[in-house]
Amino acid sequence: MKTNELILRLQSGALDATLIELYGKEQLAVAKERYLAAASEFVALYGERENTHIFSVPGRSEISGNHTDHNNGAVLAASIDLDMIAVAAPTSDGVIRLKSAGFDADEVVIDSREETKKDRYSSKSLIAGVCDGMIKEGYTVGGFVSYTTNNVFKGSGLSSSAAFEVMIGNILRTLYQNDISDIEIAKIAQYAENEFFGKPCGLMDQTACAVGGFIAIDFEDPKNPIVTKPAFDLTAVGYSLCIVNTGGNHADLNEDYASVPAEMKAVAATLGAPVLRFSSKEALIDAIPALREQHGDRAILRAFHYFNENARVAKQAKALSEGDTAAFLALVNESGASSFRFLQNVYTTKNVAEQGLSLALAISEDFLKAIDKPSACRVHGGGFAGTIQAFVPIENAESYRDTMDALFGKGACHILKIRLKGAICVL
Repeated sequence: MKTNELILRLQSGALDATLIELYGKEQLAVAKERYLAAASEFVALYGERENTHIFSVPGRSEISGNHTDHNNGAVLAASIDLDMIAVAAPTSDGVIRLKSAGFDADEVVIDSREETKKDRYSSKSLIAGVCDGMIKEGYTVGGFVSYTTNNVFKGSGLSSSAAFEVMIGNILRTLYQNDISDIEIAKIAQYAENEFFGKPCGLMDQTACAVGGFIAIDFEDPKNPIVTKPAFDLTAVGYSLCIVNTGGNHADLNEDYASVPAEMKAVAATLGAPVLRFSSKEALIDAIPALREQHGDRAILRAFHYFNENARVAKQAKALSEGDTAAFLALVNESGASSFRFLQNVYTTKNVAEQGLSLALAISEDFLKAIDKPSACRVHGGGFAGTIQAFVPIENAESYRDTMDALFGKGACHILKIRLKGAICVL
């Protein structure tokens, strides 16, 4: 439809049911205002267009499987109600022009995508990479103009970059009528980030953003991950997902992050396997004397975490499928304890005076123990600094937010919902 018709449909309330499904009834007015503002900005940039569409791709939160995917493990993740939205329309010139709110406009000539590949660590390289990945898989790509806006805040471990990559695939899927699954879009998004952007990421972020809801992903074969989607509605059972940004300093943490997969793989090599997935906890325990001498105790503890965490993901997926909220939350707490004690990614040993995550977890545990309902908290994402997550009863969520904001600053705690839909064309 024409852009002005799209705006009229938004204003008339024709999309209210869809927006309520994505963001909740209490956020309807805010969502409509955001969508209308994006459509108006699109017109200001590109004028009235034929065949205009609106798209949405959610951010994601890791739920369990902390530092397991790089050793072919299993993870549990979920999409959230923070998202990237885009207004887009096709063009016939083979050029993608995209303006994201707060950033300079990008222009990518599809036929010159290999040249764009040289522009590493840029949004242009991601756009070119998605185009290249789709073409290599036999899909149709073409030019388009788009305006995007994103409330998946950066540095939160909620995957704003994965949402962007998946969005490009989502737009091309719809505008050029490609019969491509969410999983294939996720794989192409990962290809773009690996080969064009230059970051050797796994597939969890892109898959969670593309598929939506709770998803369990088994990376035993990383090229063909097994994805299952437990049918579980966190809001319906009375819980909010809270993400707390402790404001920690991420500078000079590359060595900390890199040490986790490196130590796990070093242990695996001694056990005769390329990664821990192809060994066992029994083999680990039998080899502890030799492993202590070769790799030290921390590497063994991290491997121990891996085996327990990998098994825990399957238990959590089962609990979700069976609607056993209490069992699921107990396992979330187990995951957090294992990350703290064995994986040891809650603070960096380079600066033991700064332990924002430890403090946030301590206060969270104290707050949640006073509630007469099951609840949980754990480190969120890569760790060492940044964010924690907590599953809090909806009626206690605002009080929890006030408690955490008082410690870490106003706006530190975000109350989220698990969104049941992934990458979609809204209209």
